[in-house]
Amino acid sequence: MVGMSIIVKRIYDPPEPSDGYRVLVDRLWPRGMSKQRASLDLWMKNIAPSPGLRKWFGHDPSRFDEFAERYRAELDANAEAVGALRDIITTHGTVTLLYAAKDSLINHAVVLRDYLNDVNAENPLRNSRS
Repeated sequence: MVGMSIIVKRIYDPPEPSDGYRVLVDRLWPRGMSKQRASLDLWMKNIAPSPGLRKWFGHDPSRFDEFAERYRAELDANAEAVGALRDIITTHGTVTLLYAAKDSLINHAVVLRDYLNDVNAENPLRNSRS
């Protein structure tokens, strides 16, 4: 994925030019965040974990490994949304996945980034700007 990167960032952190294309990957709108302050390019609710999985996980660190496994299975079954996000990465090069969770290491956006990197390693994206 030369020339392309997937960044994971909390939506409450200020936007930066280096963010590239900013995609909110939460199913629910973040509390206290205005649309203007969010500075989003896209809100992609359909790539987020299912409500049942999100509630089961409850941001419990002891459940994170199993959560990641279950979420990856959901992503495997959600080819349309994953394909759409891969197209965005191809088009824009740098994409920031935005999330609202407090923990920067134990959240679904990290799982999604790793999933996309794994998928892209197996089936590399073509940089349409080359």
